[in-house]
Amino acid sequence: MSEAGIRRSAVLLFSLGQSEAIEVFKYLGPKEVQKLSLEMAAISNLSHEEIDTAVRQFREECAARASIGASDEYLRNVLTEALGADKAANLLDKIMQGNDHSGIESLKWMDPNSAADLIRNEHPQIISTILVHLEPDLSSAILQYFPERLRNEVLIRTATLEGVQPTALKELNEVLTQLLSGSDRIKKSAAGGVSMTAEILNFMGGNVEASALNYIREYDPELAQRIQDKMFVFENLMDIDDRSIQTILREVQTDSLVIALKGTSNELRDKIFRNMSQRAAEMLRDDLESRGPVKLSEVEAEQKEILKIVRKLADEGQIVLGGKGGDEGLVE
Repeated sequence: MSEAGIRRSAVLLFSLGQSEAIEVFKYLGPKEVQKLSLEMAAISNLSHEEIDTAVRQFREECAARASIGASDEYLRNVLTEALGADKAANLLDKIMQGNDHSGIESLKWMDPNSAADLIRNEHPQIISTILVHLEPDLSSAILQYFPERLRNEVLIRTATLEGVQPTALKELNEVLTQLLSGSDRIKKSAAGGVSMTAEILNFMGGNVEASALNYIREYDPELAQRIQDKMFVFENLMDIDDRSIQTILREVQTDSLVIALKGTSNELRDKIFRNMSQRAAEMLRDDLESRGPVKLSEVEAEQKEILKIVRKLADEGQIVLGGKGGDEGLVE
């Protein structure tokens, strides 16, 4: 959802009233609730005009969709266009087969530390199977609370996990509360693998990431290289074309960019400067010089936030990522 869409949704929820807003929130996912809650908390002095506009646009969008039949073919076409064939197929499998992921859903609402405490004593294979059903940033945050050896063992099993069979999901039933309905129609779940492991590692700090890769390299050098080839780190912005860099810069806050660039090469800084207006580039240079030393943890945190934006734009097809992953790109 775009920033404008989040704002409009927050305004609409205010206009509905407390009881109705509560009912809407019941149908939203964790990230949607977080985004809308933050936006609602930041809103003050709403004008009648903004409320009227949000309600009118909502009515118009509802009216436009009222005549659309909710056929399987329609849903398949929409999801394929929006997410790509592979992601759409995986999501449609879950929707059409009615998989019950209530246990996994409960983890999505927990803070990473609590989730880590819940599963840390399980077998690494079980933990891996759980984590591949979560968003990579949440999986990464949970892994940060594990001891180094356990974290690395889980990552190896995640990288070599080619899919989750129904029997494995039934085992998760004993770990979490009824992960699936037990339907005989459930197919092999396309989860895990090199790409998922690379995405999880992308959200980790430099030291943890290096330790994990070194551990995997000792286990299987070829596997470690395949994971590394799929990873996209901040310096890989050098491999992105200028038009894509300009698209990224439009979505990034200046303060965030200043801190993120503290830990980069002169070549990457020059690439960023070249894709800004002369005045903006001069201001950015001045900010970099006046900022002074910044903690490495702050630099890495801002770089991760920018990389989230990069991956989002890539998933939406607004930019193309090149570099170590070759022509097929690094973000799926």
